[in-house]
Amino acid sequence: MSLRLFKILWIIARHRLDTLIPMERLPFWLRALLWFSPLRLFSVGHRSRGERLRLALEALGPIFIKFGQMLSTRRDLLPDDVANELRRLQDQVPPFPGELAAARVEKELEMSLDVAFAEFEQAPLASASIAQVHAAKLHTGEEVVVKIIRPGIDRIMRQDMALMYQVAKLFAKVPEARRLRPVEVIRDYEATLFDELDLYKEAANTSQLKRNFKDSPLLFVPTIYWPFTRRHVMVQERIRGVPVADMETLTARGVNLKKLAERGVELFFTQVFRDNFFHADMHPGNIFVNCDNPEDPQYIAIDCGIVGSLTREDQDYLARNLLAFFHQDYYEVAALHIESGWVGENTRANEFAAAIRTVCEPILEKPLKDISFGQVLLGLFQTARRFNMEVQPQLVLLQKTLLNIEGLGRQLYPELDLWSTAKPYLEQWMKDRAGISGLWESLKRQAPELSHQLPELPVLAHQALTRMEVEHRQRHQQVDSIHHMQRQMADQGKRHHRLRIGLLLVAIALAWQPLASWAATQDWPILGAAAIGLLLLLWQ
Repeated sequence: MSLRLFKILWIIARHRLDTLIPMERLPFWLRALLWFSPLRLFSVGHRSRGERLRLALEALGPIFIKFGQMLSTRRDLLPDDVANELRRLQDQVPPFPGELAAARVEKELEMSLDVAFAEFEQAPLASASIAQVHAAKLHTGEEVVVKIIRPGIDRIMRQDMALMYQVAKLFAKVPEARRLRPVEVIRDYEATLFDELDLYKEAANTSQLKRNFKDSPLLFVPTIYWPFTRRHVMVQERIRGVPVADMETLTARGVNLKKLAERGVELFFTQVFRDNFFHADMHPGNIFVNCDNPEDPQYIAIDCGIVGSLTREDQDYLARNLLAFFHQDYYEVAALHIESGWVGENTRANEFAAAIRTVCEPILEKPLKDISFGQVLLGLFQTARRFNMEVQPQLVLLQKTLLNIEGLGRQLYPELDLWSTAKPYLEQWMKDRAGISGLWESLKRQAPELSHQLPELPVLAHQALTRMEVEHRQRHQQVDSIHHMQRQMADQGKRHHRLRIGLLLVAIALAWQPLASWAATQDWPILGAAAIGLLLLLWQ
């Protein structure tokens, strides 16, 4: 662990990433500390700041490369020179040797390359943070690509995840950061990240996504060749599309960018709400465009290693929250957050609604080019801090995907109005979900289970009625027992009372002569006190 931490610090120092920090925004003492730090012993060199950041992320490994890939889509948050360099992380990560790739394919498939493929190109077609891709051709003539996991990548990832857990645990001890639930977020990120190391899972996700969009004009998903797919090797259909980030080619081909951007939004909401199965790694390196019909462009998706889904409750709450935002009904947003448990039950809805209104009102009814979801999320986090709202780990993947969609839409068509594009779809989805058709679909889904349970209903009803009758008899028996105990206690109390009176009368009779002599010599206050005491004894 300490060795890995030392390596990270060394890479940061060697590439002088401290020069990326805006010194003018730091407090004086921190500026002075950085000015006299040992980092200044390293030369900045001739490389640009974007290139130094990209090289540092490449040297740090796949987790940091993934972070750089996400940043590359946020040109509103980064200078152009830095964003252009980070864009190279999407599919231009330095490859591992082709001979090593070929040997791994033969080991996984347990056959030689000549037996498996008619052709296999050892020079990689593309290289990413976790795997790289080689072009090949099957003996049956289909052109395919072979995806191969980088050797030794799991060991590096486990080291980085262990380090991130340590940092998250330290953050969790800070009261202000505890509501962000850093350990839970890292745990969810770890699960999704390590899923990418198992190409069986990616192949299964790809097949599912292909079924969801069979014959759809929105999305094309390549076919998986299962006989040649293993845990660390996957073979799928080769696609011929234009990278979505290649704006020059898309423009030259006359692609309708407005329609392409709108279809991207529709594609996102279709995956999240209709299918509840969404591609959660939609950076530009994984998205291509079929330009055969420029006026009717179609997306092509690859690399389905990370997918997400929501519970039915989270789906409903998310859709209702978004619709409330679109209708500028901030009180409904606040009420939904309280109802779902995302904020404390003691939160006052009107105060929370006023805080949300302050953040969101300035951005509504604006084109996407004028809206930064990064700034909106920052404002919402600041608002949430006042109301102790916790981060929902199950929504982190969705938030990441939404940021990718925003970056993609901003790049394709900056005038896109995300609100007006998404609002009709969500309204129709809610109508279908809550209407007659939604009820009918729910009944059809549950029909097999209902048909299995129907023959058992008479038996279940008889058992329920019998159980109710037994419980009713038991309650009556308990009530009778309680009444019997109360009568016994009352009778016992009466017997004790009679016994006390009898003993007192016997004592008075036996002691009457001495008592009469004593009473004749006493004043009336003493006699009155004795009489009162005697009455109290009789009363008790």
